[in-house]
Amino acid sequence: MPSRIVNNREYQIGKILCIGRNYVDHIKELGNEAPSAPVIFMKPASSVIGNGNTVFIPAYSDNCHHEAELALLIGRKAKNVSESEALSYVAGYGVAIDLTLRDVQDELKKKGLPWDIAKGFDTACPLSAFVPAETISDPQELTIRMTVNGELRQNGSSSLMIRSAAQLISYLSGIFTLEPGDVILTGTPAGVSRVIAGDRLCAEIPGAGRVEVSIGHQ
Repeated sequence: MPSRIVNNREYQIGKILCIGRNYVDHIKELGNEAPSAPVIFMKPASSVIGNGNTVFIPAYSDNCHHEAELALLIGRKAKNVSESEALSYVAGYGVAIDLTLRDVQDELKKKGLPWDIAKGFDTACPLSAFVPAETISDPQELTIRMTVNGELRQNGSSSLMIRSAAQLISYLSGIFTLEPGDVILTGTPAGVSRVIAGDRLCAEIPGAGRVEVSIGHQ
């Protein structure tokens, strides 16, 4: 199982809870409607890879998109926590790349079917190391950047989230018991685009994390 170390404690990565449509400009660029409640999906821990590893796009897709996101690592058990207390359950902050098979996702959505295979395939979640939560004074004042082959594709701020990190933790803890090692991906700003074999991806949140991966050939 993948793990990350924060403050000399090892956390085995558990469930990865992801939030869709949490930035207005990203909603617009995909032609979606703004949701009345958080859009939640999950990735398995088996989708996690680390810095320097390789992403393999499944053969059943021809349109894979990158999505750079602020990642939250849960440090202790949380159930029905208040928004005011929510950030105290965060052990660390990092950055993730939510790789999405857009063609597969769109086709399954048209049919009203779940789209787990568009989000949870092996290597679909490059994940950085985490910095201790106490080193980040405000998770809503972070810059999220993504480059592909050195070209800047995404350059947004966590201040533009529709729902803040604290709001998401509170909401999710009312549905799922959050456990140490669980990860929350908080949504992506605008600028997502297609990646292909041979591309080099780098997602970075200055002060919080950096992860660089390549797209390999199947």
